[in-house]
Amino acid sequence: MKRYDTLKSNKIPTHPEMLRKQTAIHEAGHAAAIYLGNKQKQLPPVFFQIIIKDVVHEGQWPCRTRHAAPDTMACFAKVEGGRLIHTLPPSLTEAARRLPPSERDAYRAAFEADIVNFLAGPLAEARYVALCDGEIFNPRLVNLDALHFYGGAADVALAKEYMDCLLLETLEKEQKLGELFLAAHHFISQRPHWQAITALADFILNAGKKTIACEEIIGVLDTLAT
Repeated sequence: MKRYDTLKSNKIPTHPEMLRKQTAIHEAGHAAAIYLGNKQKQLPPVFFQIIIKDVVHEGQWPCRTRHAAPDTMACFAKVEGGRLIHTLPPSLTEAARRLPPSERDAYRAAFEADIVNFLAGPLAEARYVALCDGEIFNPRLVNLDALHFYGGAADVALAKEYMDCLLLETLEKEQKLGELFLAAHHFISQRPHWQAITALADFILNAGKKTIACEEIIGVLDTLAT
């Protein structure tokens, strides 16, 4: 789950610390969905950690992408691990069919949970920006296509890669992805989850580490979400 994109200069926060906070919120959104969301769905725990790399380009801005055009700035961070489905099958239906009946529903739930967890990161960042700007945050104003403005290009690409395994018609895929987008939106908008996300983001910023270990993440999330 990589948080990178290329933003036009008029979308860059006016202060580098704001960009750092957005990045931390983004990764905390992924982490909260992976740990708390999977736990709610009674899915198995997975290992993950948060990696943050600050790179300074011209103008002393943190870097959002590996490659930035002259009129853009960007930043790179990611959640390492955290996926329930490690290898995507050519067809979800065929893969589920080969499993014992008792495991099929859990496999499908894990498949959908990964997609929700991808989208939770950029949605958390979008919600944070909306709150800072005093703007309304809802799925009509911040839709799937808008997530690339919030570091979500790679996350949306991963979600669509998963959706390709469903072998559905285009409209059916869009409808299903829309349902999972709304599920991610609902998750990060719930008060306990949002409190946990913002607390974890503060921990990321204040820890002064390049790697936030899984145990540290869980400790923060368990404290705030209970």
